[in-house]
Amino acid sequence: MATLADVARRAGVSTATVSRIINNSPKPVTEALRERVLAAVAELQFVPNANAQQLARAHRSAVGVIVHDVSDPYFAEITRGLQRVATDNGRLVIICNSYRDPERELAYVDLLHAHRTAAIILAGSGYHDAPITARLDRKLRLYQSTGGRVAVIGRHEHAGDAIVPENEHGGWLAGDALYRLGHTAVGVIAGPRHLTTTTDRLAGLRRAARDHGHRLTTRHIAYADFDRAGGAAAAAELLGRLPGLTALAALNDSMAVGALACLRERGVDVPGQVSVIGFDDMPISVDVTPRLSTVRLPLEEIGQRAMSLALREPADGRDGPLVEHAAATLVLRDSTVSR
Repeated sequence: MATLADVARRAGVSTATVSRIINNSPKPVTEALRERVLAAVAELQFVPNANAQQLARAHRSAVGVIVHDVSDPYFAEITRGLQRVATDNGRLVIICNSYRDPERELAYVDLLHAHRTAAIILAGSGYHDAPITARLDRKLRLYQSTGGRVAVIGRHEHAGDAIVPENEHGGWLAGDALYRLGHTAVGVIAGPRHLTTTTDRLAGLRRAARDHGHRLTTRHIAYADFDRAGGAAAAAELLGRLPGLTALAALNDSMAVGALACLRERGVDVPGQVSVIGFDDMPISVDVTPRLSTVRLPLEEIGQRAMSLALREPADGRDGPLVEHAAATLVLRDSTVSR
């Protein structure tokens, strides 16, 4: 492979001049000199070293995004929004899958820091784990002290700007809808206990139950992974535990789809015997039968807003992090009916 020195010899200039031209340095050079260097680059098929470019440029060009699982439709939609804004701003997005492993998130923050990314975006839920939270916050503050930007999506106890979805209110919307339809025996398919997203959405459902004179006890709640298999397993558990069950509220749409599959396999009519409501409003919500009632979050917009925060100029006169909220709205379709 050709080196920077090879290009410099071919163009008859110094390596510093070559570096300035290929890294778009603001220091002026004549157009004839620029064309001579670029011709040498093309002739030798020179490929610049990305790490060296990061060091040479006046600004960092890459943004690191840590998601729980990019194959999850929730994160796929958010990532679409993140990349749209990054592309418009000429930024490269580095996607890191943590698979909901806090230790892996810590390692990715170190790795992205070492690669001098312009910003780090945490796109997954926060954890109910004080030691992990403290360690992650220290790493993010260290990263910020070297000029990096931090933005988070969801409820976190970390440095940086934040886009906070209305998870608690969304849970209330789902519960309120079911109780208004006349359901009194409601089961909840919850996500992992250690995630703040689970806690917040469940808190909203509990508040709705209280508002309608009911209670959601531990018998009414089954915890599972935020995926189709988890939803199916939790639905089966609740059907066995609550014989009079008339409605299931799943804390994301993937789990709701799993619940629909479980009910179909058992010959339970939806919504005739059991109504089902999800959360997030994934594209699949309108493709399943019956079409899924859900709580909508503007996920692509959330991604766009988070990237915009991560790339904003820090010297804007504000003190402290900027926190924005993303509204949750109820979408009733065919999977829920009144009793």
